[in-house]
Amino acid sequence: METETATRWLSDTEQSAWRTHLDVSRLLTHQLEKDLQPFGLTMNDYEILVNLSESDDQRMRMSDLAAATLQSKSRLSHQITRMETAGLVRRINCESDRRGLYAVLTELGSETMREVAPHHVESVRRHFMDLLSPEALTELHAALTPIAEHLRGRRGKL
Repeated sequence: METETATRWLSDTEQSAWRTHLDVSRLLTHQLEKDLQPFGLTMNDYEILVNLSESDDQRMRMSDLAAATLQSKSRLSHQITRMETAGLVRRINCESDRRGLYAVLTELGSETMREVAPHHVESVRRHFMDLLSPEALTELHAALTPIAEHLRGRRGKL
């Protein structure tokens, strides 16, 4: 027999903090996406380019890239197809596993990162970093770290 437990409703303070977090998350993502539009990129495109540009040999197994970007393999495959068409990435077979594929950053992808990264960082500064004092940034980081660690630990269980 299942035991019924009382719902722990959010207090007014908790509800306000939660809704502010949701607003900031949506609004900031929307603004950063908007700031990437002149370059013909989405936030997903940019995240993939960042992951590839920071990887050894500027390539990642598709399964690892899907995990790093929290995308399903199917969704990532469609995303990579669009990015291949734009010349930003290419797929190559994995030598050690004939079924595996790598996503590889092309020269155009590298050039795009060099061009876009300074603009993206400026956007992050303008819409986030510069609005927080150094103390608030330290406190925010400390407050969010346990949540990120909790959710990272659960990723394999989802």
